[in-house]
Amino acid sequence: MLHSTGSLLTIDVGDRTTVAEDVDDVLSSFIGGRGVGVKLAHDRIPFDADPFGPENSLFFTTGPLQCSTMSFTGRMNCTGVSPLTDGLLSSNAGGFLSRHFAATGYGAVQVTGRSDDLVAVHVTDEGIEFEEVPQLAGATVTEVGEYMADEHDLGDEQLVVAGPAGENRVRFASIMTTEHRAFGRGGLGAVLGAKGVKCISFAGDSAPDIDIDPIQMDVHREAATANDHPMKSAGTTSVTEYANHVSALPTRYFSELEFEGASDIGGEAVAEKKYKKGTCSQCAFACKLPTKDEETGLETEGPEYETVMAFGSNAGVDDIVSVMKSNDLCDELGMDTISCGDVISAYLAANDEFGNDELVHDLVEKIAYREDEGDLLAEGVHRAADDLGVEDWTVKGLEFSAHDGRTLNGQGLAFAVSNRGADHMYAEFYSKEYPLVGKDEAVDPTGLDGKPPLIVAKENHNAVLDSGVVCKFSRDFMTEERLETLLDTEYERLQDIGAEIVELERHFNNERGFDREDDTLPYDLPDFEAALSEYYAERGWNDDGTVKSASASADD
Repeated sequence: MLHSTGSLLTIDVGDRTTVAEDVDDVLSSFIGGRGVGVKLAHDRIPFDADPFGPENSLFFTTGPLQCSTMSFTGRMNCTGVSPLTDGLLSSNAGGFLSRHFAATGYGAVQVTGRSDDLVAVHVTDEGIEFEEVPQLAGATVTEVGEYMADEHDLGDEQLVVAGPAGENRVRFASIMTTEHRAFGRGGLGAVLGAKGVKCISFAGDSAPDIDIDPIQMDVHREAATANDHPMKSAGTTSVTEYANHVSALPTRYFSELEFEGASDIGGEAVAEKKYKKGTCSQCAFACKLPTKDEETGLETEGPEYETVMAFGSNAGVDDIVSVMKSNDLCDELGMDTISCGDVISAYLAANDEFGNDELVHDLVEKIAYREDEGDLLAEGVHRAADDLGVEDWTVKGLEFSAHDGRTLNGQGLAFAVSNRGADHMYAEFYSKEYPLVGKDEAVDPTGLDGKPPLIVAKENHNAVLDSGVVCKFSRDFMTEERLETLLDTEYERLQDIGAEIVELERHFNNERGFDREDDTLPYDLPDFEAALSEYYAERGWNDDGTVKSASASADD
C-alpha cells in the first residue's frame, strides 16, 4: 500500500527539545494525513488531556500523494484535542504548505508542551530552531508573514500561524497558512496559541521519492480541462442559489431555510468580484476565489459557500462586500468563519439586530481580542447559548455548517453521528441529496431509510481521502478505481482503513465521556433513533454509541 514515509518529529516547546523516531508501522497501516494523525494522537495524548494544557499535542501530517504532481493534492492535516468540542478532531488546510512540509523529510510532526515565552519554531531537514518572538504578540497573520519574510526569507506558504484569536484562546481559532487558508474547524489555533507558539515554519530539500501510478496524470489532465465546471468560476458558492431554492440555506440563526437576498451573496455575486484565478499546490482545477471590491479597495480570498451562509444568510446580511470583509477579518485574526459567523448570528438573534453588518464586523474583532461581549462569544455557541437566551445550534459543541439537515435528512443524520460535530465535510452526504453527483449515486433527501450504511461508507471513504491527502472536491474525477490504483490497495481494504480511523476517533471520545447522548440534533428527523441504532450496528458498535473493545483500544 502506498503510504507516507519519514520519522515522527516530536517538538516539546516547553523544554525546547526535539526527538525523531521511527513510526513506519503507523505510516504503513494508516497511509498518512488524518489516519496517521489520529492514530498517533489516540496513542500519545492522554484521554483526560486539557485541550489548553501542555499534555495536549498537535500532529501535523501529510500524505503520500503530496509527493505527486496531481491536482487535488495541495492539502495537509492537523489533529489534536479540540477546545471547542472537547473531543479528538482533525482539520485539513489547502494552499501551498503541504509540499514544504514534505520537503523537511518528516512523516509527521508532533508539537507538545507549553512555552512560557512566545516562540516561533523553524523546522528544516537540517535541524530545528526555537526563536523567541515577543515582538509578534498580538500580530495578525499578515504581520507574522511580513516578519518571517523580512527576517528569514520565508514565504507565507511555508508557515502555520496562530493569529490574535489563537493567542487569546478563542475556542474556534484557526491555524492559518498561505495567508487565507485555514485549519479551520474545532479551534486548533487556540491549542497552538495556548502552547505559546506564534508560528511554525517548514523548509527543506528532502521530500521522499514515492513511486505513484501514472494515472495521476489522467486526473490532473481532466481537472485542467473541465472548463465548464461551476466550481471554477464561483467555487463552492456556486451551490448558494440552488440550496436556497430547495430550502436548505440556514437563515437568521437557523430560524428559516430560505434567504430572500441569496442572489446578492451567491455564486454570481462572488464571481463578479473574482479578479484572477486561485488554486492550491499542483492543482489545475483552480477553484479558489481571489476577490476584490474596486470601490472600497478590499482584497481577499473568498468567501466560500459556508462563509456566505454564516456571515450572510444566517446573519441576515445581503451585501457581498460585507461578507467579504467578515471573511477577511477572520483570516487576518485567525478564526473559523463558520463558527464565528454562527455565534455572531446567535448574538444578532438575541438582540434583534439581523442585517447590522457594522455590528457584525465590530463583533469579529471583539471576539478575537475577547473584549466586552466578544469574551462570551469567543466561547462558541454551545457555551454562550444560555447567556444569550437562544437555542444551542451545535453538535458536540461544533457550530453547524450549511446544507441544512431539516431538508437534506441524511446530512442531518451525518451531522449527528460525526465524531467532529456538525461539520458537512466529515461525511459530505449532502452531495448525494441535492444531488451534486450522478443519478446512480443520488438519493431522495427526504427520510433516513437506507441511509446509515451509505453514511458509513462515505465517512470511511472521506477518512481515506483525508489520509491520502486528497481534496474532497475531486469527487467528479477521483473514482473508487482510481483511488484504489493510486494507493495500490483494494478499495475494500481502504474502506476498512477508513473505518479504523473513524473508530479510533470514536474510542478516544468515548474515553472522554462521549456516547449516544452526544449524537443528537436541535431538530427532529423521522425515525432518527432507529436510524442512529442502525448506524451503530453497521459499524459494529454498541447501541449506546460506544465502540466495543476491538481495534480502537487493542494497542493501548
